[in-house]
Amino acid sequence: MSYRILITGSEGLVGRSLRAALEANGADIVGLDLLGMDVERGDVRDTETVRTAIAGCTGIVHLAAVSRVVWAEQDPDECWRTNVGGFRNIIEAAECEARPPWFLFASSREVYGQPDYLPATEDTPLRPVNIYGRSKVEGERILCAARDRGLRTAIVRLSNVYGTTRDHADRVVPAFARAAALGSPLRVDGPDHTFDFTHIDDTCRGLSDLVDLLEGKRDAPPPIHLLTGQPTTLGELAVLAVRLGGTCSPIREAPPRSYDVSRFYGSPARASDLLGWAHRIGLAEGLGRLIEAFKRELGT
Repeated sequence: MSYRILITGSEGLVGRSLRAALEANGADIVGLDLLGMDVERGDVRDTETVRTAIAGCTGIVHLAAVSRVVWAEQDPDECWRTNVGGFRNIIEAAECEARPPWFLFASSREVYGQPDYLPATEDTPLRPVNIYGRSKVEGERILCAARDRGLRTAIVRLSNVYGTTRDHADRVVPAFARAAALGSPLRVDGPDHTFDFTHIDDTCRGLSDLVDLLEGKRDAPPPIHLLTGQPTTLGELAVLAVRLGGTCSPIREAPPRSYDVSRFYGSPARASDLLGWAHRIGLAEGLGRLIEAFKRELGT
């Protein structure tokens, strides 16, 4: 690689790992994040900051967002200002460049809401049930309009990415892993709720494949999943975490949140067909690695 890429949300779970992967392949990375250092600290809602960051880039990977469903429910206006208003800023700045960069947008399984049929494909109707999901659908709509105007774009829909200790502590996988490492109780909000958990290494490998595709001037793909296609209930996840942790952590069940999707897993067939991508790290392996990482950090 010998190109310059802007990663928004560069200090997040995916952003940090993707940056390391792309830099290892020779890419010149520009970061933009509220938690960034020095010149890489910035807000996607600030037009001038965005224009400065984009200047001279051949591509953009847009990860920055109010990224938690619960945060969006607590402050819908903030979610919309960042996930939609900030998104528009980046699109407009990209289109103003003399040589507009390609644009890879990280969307989410939340765009589907509660699908009628599973596994969901990329053609499953978009019917989000929460603010976060609606903001991602609007982002996809804005990007498709930019694509019609000539911008090279791709949409990737991610699903329950996990895998490092530098993650939001209350997300379900790191919360279970940390509790299992400590021997603390695991709280399961909706034990029958079912999701498709994808390891960060597999996610970044797929994102890198998409970057190569876009940078290589190949035909921009339709929306694409990066996920395993393997459903796991939260109850099963909790039992697995306790077993892998080798502790006696109690599992405590609680009612689910009203704004959460209760069941999702998707088909990875399109990623296989277009990218030759398939997940390599199963849930037991990935969760086991994470629990061991927490044990090392916590000294347990």
